[in-house]
Amino acid sequence: MKEILHYFPNLSQVQVQQFERLKDLYEEWNQQINVISRKDMDMFYVHHVLHSMALAKTCEFIPGQHFIDIGTGGGFPGIPLAIMFPNVEFTLVDSIGKKIAVVQAVIEALGLKNATAIQERTESLPMKFDGAVARAVAPAIELWKWMENHWSGKPRFFLLKGGDLAEEINEVIEYSQKTKIKLHAIGDIYNDQPFF
Repeated sequence: MKEILHYFPNLSQVQVQQFERLKDLYEEWNQQINVISRKDMDMFYVHHVLHSMALAKTCEFIPGQHFIDIGTGGGFPGIPLAIMFPNVEFTLVDSIGKKIAVVQAVIEALGLKNATAIQERTESLPMKFDGAVARAVAPAIELWKWMENHWSGKPRFFLLKGGDLAEEINEVIEYSQKTKIKLHAIGDIYNDQPFF
């Protein structure tokens, strides 16, 4: 938890309590359903929460907007972002029922009023969104196509990705030539890196 407070010192008391509860909730659920690698739980706040929160440092989340977390898995980045931005609505979507059951339980345990978990494929959803977040769920071009009919305005994608992204970026630009792309390295975002 010290990692979160180091990079986000201005959290409210409610936010601090919600972030503090996260690890215990995931440890409890992980004993029943493996949503996070058990060996990764020691680095839970760095590998999962801070990684998700990199988007809070680089992207704009405007109060009143509605974001989708595509392929949320265990709830990342959606749950940390919902804690960070209580006035932004997040719909966390995954096609795997047991993962969504965990996500829903965590949302309820934390009392997050701005987060909803849905078991569905993104492209089948009836609603529209102001923005989308995703963490290592599919190639960027696939995410782009899944969201084609789900934008309430100009598309805004905030993706957490690793590795060589040149091919993925080229595919998106080829498909939608007006797309503007900005890249941020996590090492640059958390540039003093005491925890990385």
